Amino acid sequence: MTDATALLREPWERFERQQRAGKFGIWIFLASETLFFGALMLTYAVCRVEHPDAFAGAGRATNIWFGTTNTAILLTSSLTIAVASQAAAQSERSRTLVLTCLGLTAALGFAFIVVKGFEYKEDIDKHLVPGAGFALSEAAAQLFYGLYWLVTGVHAIHLTIGIVLVVRLIVLGATRRIRLRENPEIEVTALYWHLVDIVWIFLYPLIYLPGRAS
Repeated sequence: MTDATALLREPWERFERQQRAGKFGIWIFLASETLFFGALMLTYAVCRVEHPDAFAGAGRATNIWFGTTNTAILLTSSLTIAVASQAAAQSERSRTLVLTCLGLTAALGFAFIVVKGFEYKEDIDKHLVPGAGFALSEAAAQLFYGLYWLVTGVHAIHLTIGIVLVVRLIVLGATRRIRLRENPEIEVTALYWHLVDIVWIFLYPLIYLPGRAS
């Protein structure tokens, strides 16, 4: 049995068509996610234009160390999952490299969640949650932090889903329940992971950099 035949799933008759369908499907999904996050960022942009001083002050209240650390973590995870995807396209002898890079990717994703958890705790301790007792004096700063909790929370949910998908590939690959060579699931998962990373690259300057140049 060839690798392609082993990876073939119903209702597809040819592996090549299955691959194309998987790529097409994930790109449609990524486009819908781009629209979703784009709407949130547009809302942020409108609010920032209307309340520039309040958003600058709120941006200075964020912990740039946490944000920068998580940016470095996600950029590194993009590298590891890209290496895993490329190695899977080479040969079955690359199994160890694929599994290692997938493991590093999942570990880095988990590290991001842990760092974000510490940041959330600090935000709560500093009373930077919109509502009664909010720490900043300008009312419009609550708009900033309302969007901050929304977009970072949704992003963390997406990242958690990505971690689950990567861990699933690790378990199935390590137990040889799936073949890793030319497996379209690895490429599809990598594309999803890259979306999560790209979204964060846009969120980082929007959240952590306002007001810091002055």
